[in-house]
Amino acid sequence: MFDDRSRQFKNQYVDLAPVDLSLYQPFVGKDAMDRLKWLAAPLEHKIWSNVNSTFVGGGVAEMLQSIIPFARALGIDCRWFVIEGTQEFFNVTKKFHNLLQGIRQPITIEEIFHAYLDTLTENTKRAKVVAHFITVHDPQPAAMIMSGMLYGHTIWRCHIDTSQASRRIWRFLLPYVNQYSGAVFTAAEFIKENLQTPAYEISPSIDPLRAKNKEYSREEALGHLSDLFHKAGIDPDRPLIVAISRYDIHKNQKGIIRSFKLLKENLKNRSPLLIMLGNTATDDPEGAAMFDFVREEAEGDPDIHLFLNVENNDVVVGSLMRLADCFVHIATREGFGLVVSEAMWQGTPVIGSYVGGIKKQIMHGNTGFLVNPNDYEAVAAHMKTLVEDKAQRMSMGKNAKEFVREHFLLPVMMKKEFELMRYYLEIDNKTPEFRINELTYNEIKQALYGRSIWPFTSDELKKKLESIWEDMQRPE
Repeated sequence: MFDDRSRQFKNQYVDLAPVDLSLYQPFVGKDAMDRLKWLAAPLEHKIWSNVNSTFVGGGVAEMLQSIIPFARALGIDCRWFVIEGTQEFFNVTKKFHNLLQGIRQPITIEEIFHAYLDTLTENTKRAKVVAHFITVHDPQPAAMIMSGMLYGHTIWRCHIDTSQASRRIWRFLLPYVNQYSGAVFTAAEFIKENLQTPAYEISPSIDPLRAKNKEYSREEALGHLSDLFHKAGIDPDRPLIVAISRYDIHKNQKGIIRSFKLLKENLKNRSPLLIMLGNTATDDPEGAAMFDFVREEAEGDPDIHLFLNVENNDVVVGSLMRLADCFVHIATREGFGLVVSEAMWQGTPVIGSYVGGIKKQIMHGNTGFLVNPNDYEAVAAHMKTLVEDKAQRMSMGKNAKEFVREHFLLPVMMKKEFELMRYYLEIDNKTPEFRINELTYNEIKQALYGRSIWPFTSDELKKKLESIWEDMQRPE
């Protein structure tokens, strides 16, 4: 049951201070930062609200912990709302997540209408989000759009790989998604049928100022990990294979263990170690059970070390990535996978699966290797290459770091965020270059009612409407 406090957003205005923007200049250069300041200038004092389901755990929460201070440093009134839910709510939204990523499992009408919709109704009874621009993240709060409590240009941002989404869950969410002013996906192939609102492609990013992304020396990393390694009996001079992610069926941790066991059979003289680390999140009720599931696969192998919710997590993660001979992330479904860019930023080549957002980050043979997530022999072979060939490992690691610098650091993503805000607030009339779908039903409807924001000329509109009319006249 909800108490009075839970009828409002648990965190209505998260207290995150503006960051010193000059700290980003060494990573992306003065020109890039000047461009961001120019883009943000007309947005000063505008309200940009973000809504999600958890303050800690998972990539979305991590990104928002950096987005909010960055935007505030540029004078934007950036706010962060976190919905509150029961265990039932998070159980059903985890099913949403699984179904959107193509995992077949049962879901009932009662779960959808009681655990999901009723929870959102309770969250919005006494709370309103009034902003010039509102970004609602992922399925958990998506249906809030129908509550009449979101006032402003609203964008739904999907961080999930929906390329193989269950048709029934997509059909349930679609009427809500189509009420938004636009939708943001990590990759163009994630768009599903019958989307009636403009769609945009924006990749997530990592923040180079976070502790996990600081550029540690080997000596610094060893110092940070000395207690953990001592307690676990880990010898840092042995080859280290590292995998870090939530313990989740899609992350394929069992596949990593099976690949590592194949590696050991073919690399007996080097005696490698596998270190796997993950955290639980408040909106992921399956994490602890998955950890036990993965531990069973390890079968007590002394060369496999599993960790859950370690202290000083960010420093431990960054240090492990710095020391790793290779990083492995062979997820079967992945919206993006920030851990890939995080490892590459530490100068470590990554073996990743050719799925979702992972393939946007890895240039095969240049910054790492792309594989079929179930081809354990290929994964083991690439592990062996990176462990044995130091020159190739160093070269690929250097390339990986520079690729992240160019494409996946926070200021790069914020440029697109500001361009999208400027477009919807009618500061710019040109459609953002990262628009990824054609003319939509919602835009035609708005244009016919004289909406001023319009990405097509009158002649283009006329041709589009004539084409639609001709299609309607054709016999079935």
